Amino acid sequence: MICLGIEFLNRFVCLTKLRVRDIISANTNKCWYLVPKAEANAMKVRNQDKFEKVKNIFRQHGGVLKMSEAIRAGIHRRTLYAMKDAGVVEKLGRGLYRLTNLQPLGNPDLVTVALKVPDGVICLLSALAFHEITTQIPHEVYLAIARGAEPPRIEHPPVHVFWFTGRAFTEGIETHKVDGVPLRVYSPEKTVADCFKYRNKIGLDTAIEALKLYREKKRINVDKLMQYARVCRVEKVIRPYLEALL
Repeated sequence: MICLGIEFLNRFVCLTKLRVRDIISANTNKCWYLVPKAEANAMKVRNQDKFEKVKNIFRQHGGVLKMSEAIRAGIHRRTLYAMKDAGVVEKLGRGLYRLTNLQPLGNPDLVTVALKVPDGVICLLSALAFHEITTQIPHEVYLAIARGAEPPRIEHPPVHVFWFTGRAFTEGIETHKVDGVPLRVYSPEKTVADCFKYRNKIGLDTAIEALKLYREKKRINVDKLMQYARVCRVEKVIRPYLEALL
């Protein structure tokens, strides 16, 4: 159903030289009706009031809401769609919306994944890039989730999922605030150990480079590094490369 103000329709009729019934007959699949300009303005004001209430709910959640969270907060789907059409909110991913008047996201891919998969942990190449101990540029988000967990359904960004088990999943997790969103990422030491464990998937050269850059850029903690190497069962693999750097 489409609502037209009388003033707009009159201008349209004058320009096109069509009669109202011609417009209606040419759009038989739509229902047209007229409202006075005052009523149309009142409807606009009501929408603005509704949008402002919804924006306040968004602000209470850091400016970002999942569709399920919005519905639980009393926001109708149609309202979210209308706000998106009006440019009040933007769609970050499937079922994920953010206020458009916030500061641009510094790392939208990681933030989107952190919001969609809060129990996951950024790992491997993505964690190396986060800690700035690689020259590689990951073209997808590397994400660790607990073995047996349901794989995430994310349209964008592309995600490469790794299933970690036991202590290999739970140890070495740090939580950082990125664009106001809690981001779970493995520590530099745990990430280096993970890279040696998955050297056949990401390349041994990448793992060795990560170890070298960790030695150069970070305050090296050999005990912690070897602790995670034992967790990942790569202590004998990583030791010769570490000894060559020390």
